[in-house]
Amino acid sequence: MCGIVGYIGNQKASNIIIKGLKRLEYRGYDSAGLSTMENNQIFTSKCKGKITDLESLPSIEEHINSFGIGHTRWATHGEPNIDNAHPHNDSDNIFSLIHNGIIENHYSIKEYLFSKGIKFKSDTDTEVLVQFISYIYKKEKLDFYNTVKAVLKEVKGTYGIVVMCKNEPEKLVAAKNGSPLLIGIGKDENFLASDASAILDETRNIFYLDDGEIAEITKNTYKVTHIEHNQEIIKDIKEIEFSLDQIEKGNFKHFMLKEIYEQPKAIEDAIRGRIDLDNNVKLGGIADYVDRILESENIFITACGTSWHAAQIGSYLLEDILKKPVKVEYASEFRYRNKSINEKSLLIAISQSGETADTLAAVSKAKEKNALTLGIVNVVGSTIARETDCGIYMHAGPEIGVASTKAFTTQVVILILFANLLAQRNKIEKSKLYLKDLKDTPYLIKDILKLSDQIFEISKEYSDASNFLYLGRGYQFPVALEGALKLKEISYIHAEGYPAAEMKHGPIALIDKMMPVVVIVTKNGFDKILSNIQEVKSRGGKIITITTVDSKALKDLSDHYIFLSNSVNVLNAITPILTSVPLQLLAYHIAVLKGCNIDQPRNLAKSVTVE
Repeated sequence: MCGIVGYIGNQKASNIIIKGLKRLEYRGYDSAGLSTMENNQIFTSKCKGKITDLESLPSIEEHINSFGIGHTRWATHGEPNIDNAHPHNDSDNIFSLIHNGIIENHYSIKEYLFSKGIKFKSDTDTEVLVQFISYIYKKEKLDFYNTVKAVLKEVKGTYGIVVMCKNEPEKLVAAKNGSPLLIGIGKDENFLASDASAILDETRNIFYLDDGEIAEITKNTYKVTHIEHNQEIIKDIKEIEFSLDQIEKGNFKHFMLKEIYEQPKAIEDAIRGRIDLDNNVKLGGIADYVDRILESENIFITACGTSWHAAQIGSYLLEDILKKPVKVEYASEFRYRNKSINEKSLLIAISQSGETADTLAAVSKAKEKNALTLGIVNVVGSTIARETDCGIYMHAGPEIGVASTKAFTTQVVILILFANLLAQRNKIEKSKLYLKDLKDTPYLIKDILKLSDQIFEISKEYSDASNFLYLGRGYQFPVALEGALKLKEISYIHAEGYPAAEMKHGPIALIDKMMPVVVIVTKNGFDKILSNIQEVKSRGGKIITITTVDSKALKDLSDHYIFLSNSVNVLNAITPILTSVPLQLLAYHIAVLKGCNIDQPRNLAKSVTVE
């Protein structure tokens, strides 16, 4: 979640760091800070608030050296304030450290350090870590690198850290366990970051640290070993695939709106090269594992948040094709429950970032049980991509907005491709009908985006609402859940998604003239959901209908009727890709009207890399 940037080279470090932190602010925006070496001393500036607040500090002008570290924080331990902001320095100002993750045993370490007379300024686990490094450095008389290594052997939890030491200037030490960290290679300069977007316009050559690895970096060299041994690890340097304009807003007011409008291209990219001229699906990342996938006796899909909703849609498809149960589990629950997962199981892990902590833990649990693991991720080289046995990249391009949009629709696209590949292996001919409609979705979404002005006008009536209810049947139930989540995330309006028929089993008690009800209607179960709408209408609820059905009865019952006219004949399994787009626009416009921070909603960060 937090954003990390480090630089060592010949340029002014503060310029590189602040520019990189601005690119990472979607990962955390509670506080920010940086440290550089000035006049043989570590000099630190930090503040509560955003990167612009850091940039406006008078002390920033005093950071002139070419070596430093910076951080933008999403608070886990300690409230957002200047004392808890990173970097954290030890009491003697020998070390400065930035950290993403949670040190689980920090309480016991802190008590030990207290007993040695060490005082603390903050409430963070990160300060405990840097004070511990300083204590061991002085006690054991080790050098910088081996001190950090010794301390990490005593630490339990997750971390991506970068440390600087005033006694060994022109050197950074970095380590990773459970939180993403990469090293960028330049000419007479090197970079560190928690996300490649931070350093994209400085270098395209990067490699990721794996769990347990520790690196020593100068401006001309780097060396990677493991905290358990000293043998050098040779890393494969990869080239960043996305372009600078993909991580800029361009002419759009918000990243979220840009990413909503990028969905046609994102879906085209997700499909490109994966359907041949005979409408056969080809997925190179799982080609060697298809037989084992088909032989799996039970299938689990695990994910969090928006990815969980895509997983639910995928489960419907896979059950229909494979005729075997597919269980969707929240990763945070899966990892702690006793599951009947074994060597005959398949675990599909879905994560936009490929770094989601709970999903990673679920993958680890499945691997311990010798299950086959398959990752569906967006970020090339991410931890889930590296840890799973096989996988499929989404190719959606960078998603900066905290509220996921194009990641959701491309996840559904990938699951449809995956399901249809298995269907073709099982000689199920109807799969090719799915693919025809799937290939049309980019054009259909372009038509749906033309409804934005209509949806904006509807949004004006409901920007002051306190609650929303979203209803859908079959494939549209996960869409209802996703629509409700989008509204909650960015407008702070309480919203719930339900299967339409479940409304009578409790939620109908909430319905009155103040309750907007969004209903997603397709041909599947049309008569039943029409009845559900009549039940809402009879109790005074306001009906906002999003539909692929041209129906006068439905239009007459609706207070607002959003008709996806060109999607009428699309197969039911494909419609979630289409019906989710108006819900994204509805949430966006309501949040704008409420004056909310669209791309950086309160209390949220883009990638949840801690528990």
